[in-house]
Order: sequence, then structure tokens, then C-alpha cells
Amino acid sequence: MDFVEELRWRGMLHDIMPGTDEQLKREMTAGYIGFDPTADSLHIGSLVQIMLLLHLQRAGHKPVALVGGATGMVGDPSGKSEERTILSEEILRHNEACVRKQLEKFLDFNCGKNAAEIVNNIDWFKGMEFLTFLREVGKHITVSYMMAKDSVQKRLETGISFTEFSYQLVQGYDFFWLHQNKNCKLQMGGSDQWGNIVTGTELIRRKTGGGSFALTAKLITKSDGGKFGKTEEGNVWLDPEKTSPYKFYQFWLNTSDEDAARYIRIFTLMTKEEIETIEKQHAGAPHLRVLQKSLAQDVTIRVHSEKDFLAAVEASEILFGKGTSEALNNLSEDDLLSIFEGVPHVEINKQELASGINAIEFFSDKTQIFPSRGEARKMIQGGGVLINKTKVDDVNLLVSSVHLLKEKYILVQKGKKNYYLVIVG
Repeated sequence: MDFVEELRWRGMLHDIMPGTDEQLKREMTAGYIGFDPTADSLHIGSLVQIMLLLHLQRAGHKPVALVGGATGMVGDPSGKSEERTILSEEILRHNEACVRKQLEKFLDFNCGKNAAEIVNNIDWFKGMEFLTFLREVGKHITVSYMMAKDSVQKRLETGISFTEFSYQLVQGYDFFWLHQNKNCKLQMGGSDQWGNIVTGTELIRRKTGGGSFALTAKLITKSDGGKFGKTEEGNVWLDPEKTSPYKFYQFWLNTSDEDAARYIRIFTLMTKEEIETIEKQHAGAPHLRVLQKSLAQDVTIRVHSEKDFLAAVEASEILFGKGTSEALNNLSEDDLLSIFEGVPHVEINKQELASGINAIEFFSDKTQIFPSRGEARKMIQGGGVLINKTKVDDVNLLVSSVHLLKEKYILVQKGKKNYYLVIVG
């Protein structure tokens, strides 16, 4: 597989240093991407970088994932309008372990010469003295060179600390160290990392005269054009505790046709022919959303599991009347609230359920789901009322605590599409 050509047709390539393509065709090349552990999970913006490493390995090259235990203590100013919050070392070490575990899920670490490798820059920075860093790194990069970087220029008016100003030197030394110790000749990243990456290539050139190369991918953006970052609202995380598999699946399923056509190239390993076939099917029946469903299935299975994907599909079908009471009971509280976020919520006192409430009274007087007892009775007798996806076929049914979901909720369905979430407190 031609790595650069693969990125081009997928619409992922943004910048590439002259000679990079030739280097990759010349020999198996080690290439790395850095992931700063400023959060305890990676997100879908990070997934773009993971896909770069994955495609690099599939093309026969060696992917190196750098967990930035040292750079995470400094904070990258790239793409940020204000100073990052400095995290404690304890939090950083915890985040490092979480990020490392996520990276291990995607890459092959046992496939011979091009097996993936994870490194941590705290290993070479922890013993380096400040004066040594100034002599070994600072001596070779001028202030004017550093000032010209976009990440610095954009922060001059609002202010940038020396800590963040020096970040590009720290990242530059990472590339130099990997070049010297791991024969790593390529650094990759998002397009906002270009300035930091070429600082590394410049340091390698000035210190050794050796060749090194750079490549960046386009940044993935939200619908409003904003960057998917760790501190912005609306982030989609890879950790199921932070973004449930259901929410994760729904994100991809609800993308526009235009975004789905881009995302299926960037986030899946489907071939060009497979994607074009799916696009033709989608064009023939857009209402079936074949493009979005294919995208959501592929990414959810690879990030989470097939079991999580099937559970997410089943949860999604609950809204359309196809779900079962068993599926409803299997939902987490978070997913239950997510699914029914937009439906009317009704609150009643838990003590009232202790001895049970007659169904007609429950649906009318207590919750006002029906405006009158007569209408509630008529709808029940017509088979149009469900509790927790189970049809109510007895007007004398007692609604009690046995009907509670997660010991707190009762889902009422009136007709085919009208839902009410009764919250029992």
C-alpha cells in the first residue's frame, strides 16, 4: 500500500515535507505521533492521528506512539486561545496509563520488524538538567525562528508564558531523541502541529545534518467549524465512561450526508471500492441512511466492540417502537436519559407507589399523561398504552415499584410515537 496516496484519496493529507514520499518508498520507515495526556481519554480528534499510525503500519512501516509524560507537564499552545491548566504529576501519570491502554487497542505490537511501539518522553527528560537542555536544544534554534510560528503569533496579543513558548523546543527534542535512538525519520500530526514538527526537523538538521521528514493530516471539525479539543463542549471521547457506546454510535449515525462521506474515508479501513459502493446505495435511497449506518457500525465496533454496537442499535430502536422490554432494562441510566432527553418528563412521589396506583388513576390524575380517566380507559382497552415497552391490557393494573427502571424511572408510551418518562423521587 502506498501510504501517501492512501491518505490523499481518503482526504486526510494536509501538508507534507518534500522528500517524504520518496523516503517512504525507499525503505521501511519509523514514524511517530505524540499524544499529550492532558485528559484521561483520547477523543475522536485523536482518532484521526491513530488512523495515521494505523495506515502507516498497514503500508509496511513502523508506527511509534509517543505518550507525552513530559510535554503534558508543559502544555501545547497550538490551537489554544489561552494558557492551559497545569496538571499535577499524579493526574498526568494516571492519564498516561489510560491513553497508553487506548492506543494498544488499535495498533499491532507483535508483527515483526514493523511492530508498533509506545514510548514516553518523560523517560529521556526526567534526568535532563535545565542548563543541559539550553545547551543541547536552545543553542540551535533562534528566537526569531520560534516567534514566526503560528502557535506563538496567535497568542502574542492575549499573552503566552515562557513555558508554552518553549513547548516547540521540547517537542523538537523528542523528534531528535527518537531520530538518534529509534531511527525515527518521520513525525506526523494534525495540521496545527506543523510548526512544532518542523522545529524538530530543523533541530535534527542543525545538530546532525541528517534527514528527517514531516506529514500532517487535516483537523477534524465540528459542525460549527470548531476543533474537537479536550476542553471544548461537545467532545466525543473514546472512553465508554465519558461517552457511552450509545452516544458514540449516535454521533456517527446523526452526521450529515456531506460529513458522513468525509468521515467514512477518514475513520474506517474500508477500501475505495467499498466506500463508493455504499455511496451509490445511499444516493439511491438517502432516507435509509446507508452511509451513516455503515460508518457508525464500523467505527463503533473498532473503538468499542460488536456487542456494544448491537446494544447501541437495539437502544436506538426503542424510540421507534421496535425495542423490547428486555432491551430497555439492559440500558444504563445514562443511555436511558440520553434516548429520552427530549420527551416530556413527569415527576411523582415514590411513596405513592408503595401500595400501587390504579393504572387509570396513574395515567390521568397522577401524571396527566391523559387529560381524563375516560380517555385513559379507552386507550388502554384499545391496546395503545405501554409501560416499559410492555402493553397494558388490564384497566385494573396496579402500577408499583416493580415497574421501576433503575429504581427511579417508568417509561410510558401512548400510541406509537408519544413517550413520557416518569421520574419517581
